[in-house]
Amino acid sequence: MKMTPARIARYYYLRFKRLKGDPRAIARGVALGVFIGITPTIPFHTIALLITIPLLRANVVATFLSSMCCCNPLTYFAQYYFSWRIGTWLTPYDLTWERIKAVMDIVFSGAGAGVVLPALSQVGAEVAVVLVVGGCVLGAPFSLLAYFMSLRFFTRLREQKKKAGRRGRESWTAEGGSR
Repeated sequence: MKMTPARIARYYYLRFKRLKGDPRAIARGVALGVFIGITPTIPFHTIALLITIPLLRANVVATFLSSMCCCNPLTYFAQYYFSWRIGTWLTPYDLTWERIKAVMDIVFSGAGAGVVLPALSQVGAEVAVVLVVGGCVLGAPFSLLAYFMSLRFFTRLREQKKKAGRRGRESWTAEGGSR
């Protein structure tokens, strides 16, 4: 089977559509997954999700599904780029590409650890602050949008399922079935 973007999108749509539970808990899970998925803290996503899911009483499956949808190889570049730009704008650090390149040149120059580690640690802390601040600011509006859109989607889906269930019971009793 060929994995096309349309097929992948349909797969995730059906996975979301089949979620069970309170629409608000599912919506909280979607919002949380989007927020964490957009932040450029990829090695810590699972840890952050596992810590925050119980705090927000979010749906676990919705959280992980939405995080995977937001954080994938197709979105990494844009997430890091915009987090870097926003974080540089909001923090006092002037994290330019030239500065990052200068540190990388030191790292790959073959200089000793006494030269590499101080250069890396100075810029590393700045990079972390810039990316986390930028990622949180970038993720917040998407997270809010995801919450309200998914709340509406899952509320309507639940109503449709209730109507379909009532219609099924009504037709069954009309045909002579009993309770």
